[in-house]
Amino acid sequence: MKERMLNDDDVTLYGLFVEAFSRLKPLVHEDLGVPDTWFEVLLRLGRTPGHALRMSDLAAAVAFSSGGFTRLADRMEEAGLIRREPDPDDRRAALAALTPEGEKALDRALSRHLAHLRTHMSDRLTEEDRRAFERVLRVLRDGDA
Repeated sequence: MKERMLNDDDVTLYGLFVEAFSRLKPLVHEDLGVPDTWFEVLLRLGRTPGHALRMSDLAAAVAFSSGGFTRLADRMEEAGLIRREPDPDDRRAALAALTPEGEKALDRALSRHLAHLRTHMSDRLTEEDRRAFERVLRVLRDGDA
């Protein structure tokens, strides 16, 4: 292996990103009251006008295959957190909608999540750092979009 590639600044930068995320994720998802994958679904639905999204769009947003997301949605529906509804714009599609119980679960999880975010992330950054970090993350997220 080439020593130069092993110590490349780009490799180091990406490694720091992965290490930071790996360290922070369990801390900010601690004690949510629901599995973190469920929390991501509830959060996406809660932040969407009407609190409903097409199943396929929701699966893509939380980075699940359609089959994997269907199983996840089945479990969340059994728990009473979401319900499936027909998509009024496309008879072939279904919407996942937040239930009142799902809203309560999201409220409980969000209060814990925010406290953890502030303790382990936000409070450690200056306002300038936060703005720069958000800008960089949006650039990386949007990529070639």
